[in-house]
Amino acid sequence: MHYAIYVLGGPRMTTLDVHSHFVPREVVETARHGEAYDGLRMEAVDGEEWLVHRQGYRYLLHPTFYDLEERLRAMDAAGIDRAVVSISPTLFMYWTHASSGADFCRRANDELAAFARDSDGRLTSVATLPMQDPDAACVELRRAVSVLGLAGAQIGPITGDVWLDDAQHRDVLLTAQELDVPLILHPYYVGPRPGLESFYLTNLIGNPLESTISAARLIFAGVLDELPALSLVLMHGGGFLPYQIGRLDHGHRVRPEAKGCQHPPSSYLDRFFYDTVTHAARPVRFLIDMVGTENVLFGTDFPFDMAAGTLDAQLADTGLDESQVEMIAWQNATRLFKLADPAGAAGG
Repeated sequence: MHYAIYVLGGPRMTTLDVHSHFVPREVVETARHGEAYDGLRMEAVDGEEWLVHRQGYRYLLHPTFYDLEERLRAMDAAGIDRAVVSISPTLFMYWTHASSGADFCRRANDELAAFARDSDGRLTSVATLPMQDPDAACVELRRAVSVLGLAGAQIGPITGDVWLDDAQHRDVLLTAQELDVPLILHPYYVGPRPGLESFYLTNLIGNPLESTISAARLIFAGVLDELPALSLVLMHGGGFLPYQIGRLDHGHRVRPEAKGCQHPPSSYLDRFFYDTVTHAARPVRFLIDMVGTENVLFGTDFPFDMAAGTLDAQLADTGLDESQVEMIAWQNATRLFKLADPAGAAGG
C-alpha cells in the first residue's frame, strides 16, 4: 500500500526516513524483569515506561520503538511510507566485554531483520556491530548483509577513546566497502559528556560535535583517499562540518598537522551523505547548497523526543523545486541502500 502526503502543497510524494530507531524486544522484556544486559532497567513514570541505563541516561520507551504495529501506525500518521531502521545508539554496548557484546549484536540483528521482514516492505534494517572487537564486527557485518539481508550498518564515530579513523577500525571500513553497503555514523552516549552536563548539552551540542570530529578525522587522516568507494552517512545534518568546512580548508593550507589528505577538506564533502535533522529550514537549505541535493536524505530521529518532524515541516521555506524534494524524500536513499523503487513513487 502507498502512504503518501502532500509535500509543500504540491503533489503526492513517497517518503523514506533514513533516521529511525529500534529497541529489541529482548531488551524491553529483560529490563522489565530486572535481568537486562549491562544493567538496563525499566522505570515507571506517570504510567509510562522509561528505559534507564546504569550510567545515568534514561528515555521514554514508547511502544513504537519495538512494536511493529505501533510503528507502522505512527509512520502513517506522519506521512512516512518507508524507513531505514537502526538500533538506538544507546545500545551500541561498545563499553561491554567483547564476547558478550558480539552476542548482543547478533541477537539484536536477528530482531532487526525480523522487524523489517514482517513490515510488508515498509522497513529496511541496518546492523549494529561490536566495534570493541573489530574482527567480530567484520564477521557480523558479513553475516548481517549476506545472511540476514540487512542493508548496511550503523556504528558510532568513536569506540571508547578510539576514533573511527584509527587503524584498528580499518578492516570494518574495508569490509563495508567490499560489501558495497553504507555505514551510518551515529553519535552516542549513555551518561553525561564532560563539560556538557547542563542544559541537555550532552545531546544538543555533544552529538553533532562527535559527528563533526569523526568526519574531520576521516578526511585529515586520508581514510577517504584510501577507501574511495566507502559510503558514509552523517546524522544530524553532518553536525558542524558543513558550516566550518572553510576553517578546515584554511587549516589544510597553513598547518603542517592538517596535510594528511590529498585534497582540501571541502572536496570531500560529497563523500558523505547527510540527513535533514537540523530542526530548521535554513540550515537544511545551507546544507543542500554546500553538499548538493544528491547527498541529502530525509531523516527524522523517530521515535525520540528530538525527532525533527515530517518532510513538510523540515523542507518548508527551503525554496526547493519538486524534483529536489523528491530526491531528498526517497530517491537518494533508495539508491544508497539499494532498495526497490516503491510502487507509485512518482509525484502525481
